[in-house]
Amino acid sequence: MVLSLDKQWIWDSWYAHDGDKWHVFFLKADKSLINPDLRHFNVTQGHAVSDDLVNWDHLGTCLTPSEGPAWDDFTTWTGSVVRDEAGLWHLFYTGTSKADEGLYQRIGHATSDDLHNWQRVGDGLCLDLTGPGAAAYEADHAVGFWHDRAMRDPWVMRDPDGDGWLMYFTARAPDVAEPNAGGAIGFATSPDLMNWTLQKPVFVGGYGQLEVPQVFAVGDRWYCLFCTAAEHFSAAEAEAIPTGPVTGTHYLMADNPRGPWRIAPGPFLDGALPCKRYAARIVETDDGLRIMGFADRGEDGQFQGLIMDPDPVDVLPDGRLIVRQKSLAAE
Repeated sequence: MVLSLDKQWIWDSWYAHDGDKWHVFFLKADKSLINPDLRHFNVTQGHAVSDDLVNWDHLGTCLTPSEGPAWDDFTTWTGSVVRDEAGLWHLFYTGTSKADEGLYQRIGHATSDDLHNWQRVGDGLCLDLTGPGAAAYEADHAVGFWHDRAMRDPWVMRDPDGDGWLMYFTARAPDVAEPNAGGAIGFATSPDLMNWTLQKPVFVGGYGQLEVPQVFAVGDRWYCLFCTAAEHFSAAEAEAIPTGPVTGTHYLMADNPRGPWRIAPGPFLDGALPCKRYAARIVETDDGLRIMGFADRGEDGQFQGLIMDPDPVDVLPDGRLIVRQKSLAAE
């Protein structure tokens, strides 16, 4: 089975386990729009639960853009969910405003006792590219150079080296001559999930954007999953990748979550032209690592908009990841 909705497209997703069931949160938009490219600015967040990452019960909408003038009154995009020591769930998400025509992305924060009913913390805004740390980022929209002011897709996790929390997000670095070499993994730290300090990016280069980052460890090695498109490869990376540019999901490697990070050598992890699966996450199950993502383009080139069944991920002796693909024929 796959997670699909008759009347809505599904794309980016993120996962949490409550000790009993898997919860998936995802972006969705009505198919009545006809053109799937319009989905990004007609979006809400959905929620479903599963025992096995295959059979899903859809619970409906769990977050929508704010009403009235607000920093997130246009879109509420991709995020991540964590649980604090007291058992409260925290959602960190991307927001844009109508006042900025959706071109400036910021990061928001909401909490929940039940993983479905979310309440914004204050007005929701928890982090922006402002203050002393902003100089390390493309903090203003570089009109004509890149298509947006990137600050999105927050991935939050506990700091393995301390009592606080770490946040990674999609961003861009300033003063990079080649647009497709300016993509960055942004970074921020917090002692309590409420107060965040913007830090320098932990990685810059390779691509124009590294979307939907996810940081996790396997043994002593750290991985930062990301997705990107063939048209966003830098000239150097396009030449270096054995298959040539593709669209899909690849990863960085490091010995510490703060880096230094490097692009994984060898083949692109999970990519194709046309793209089959995008915005993937890797989840740890009792049976090993599994990759989850949305089905992008079918054999007919049409957007599919559903979450595919999980595929196994193996770790090679040298630390590289490979996907044992079984579900890519989910047209």
